Amino acid sequence: MAAVAGMTGGEGSPPPVRVLIVDDDALVRAGLSMILGGAPELRVVGEAADGDQVPAAVAACAPDVVLMDIRMPRVDGLAATEALRALPRPPEVLVLTTFDADDQVLRALRAGAAGFLLKDTPPAEIVRAVCRVAAGEATLSPTVTRQLIRHVTAAEPAGGDPRRDRARRLLAVLSEREREVALALGRGRTNAEISAELFMSVATVKAYVSRLLTKLDLNNRVQVAILVHDAEL
Repeated sequence: MAAVAGMTGGEGSPPPVRVLIVDDDALVRAGLSMILGGAPELRVVGEAADGDQVPAAVAACAPDVVLMDIRMPRVDGLAATEALRALPRPPEVLVLTTFDADDQVLRALRAGAAGFLLKDTPPAEIVRAVCRVAAGEATLSPTVTRQLIRHVTAAEPAGGDPRRDRARRLLAVLSEREREVALALGRGRTNAEISAELFMSVATVKAYVSRLLTKLDLNNRVQVAILVHDAEL
């Protein structure tokens, strides 16, 4: 593992987003480091070659965002993500995968990952995705969110009622307006689209999303979308 010292932005600009790259393929790490290192708004602060190196790397490098491979030889990205999200102030996690409908990706999203990136994502989109996650936004477009939800449907076991019942109990504590926002998230709507649909400002939508995450004890809007689907609403 190699760490790179963090730097602040220029005068009057915010500091760059600190990124930790976790992948067992040295070529993938090198490629991602080159892509992200060329963006002035990002700073690669470290690398790790396996999930068991993540706790020490996070402690040493203090990243804002972790790019996390799923399949690694000793500790996979799912276990590493679950461990990170249990920290008092965890970094955001972006899952790296070669598949767009992988069961392990869905498990990582349930564990609290902010989204996923395909390894063949264009460089500019990788940079934008990392910046969005650092700003507290989901990295999944509405189209991808709907694709994931469809995959959840196909993956649910026949005896999935306990998950549905739990989801309905959680959503039952929401106010009518909070429920409307949750349902919109379940349909993969962006903040701007929810604003137009529900006749509220984007700032108000963001406030409702934050309230939902706190009330439902979730990490991000993707988890809200999955919860809405689990409830079969």
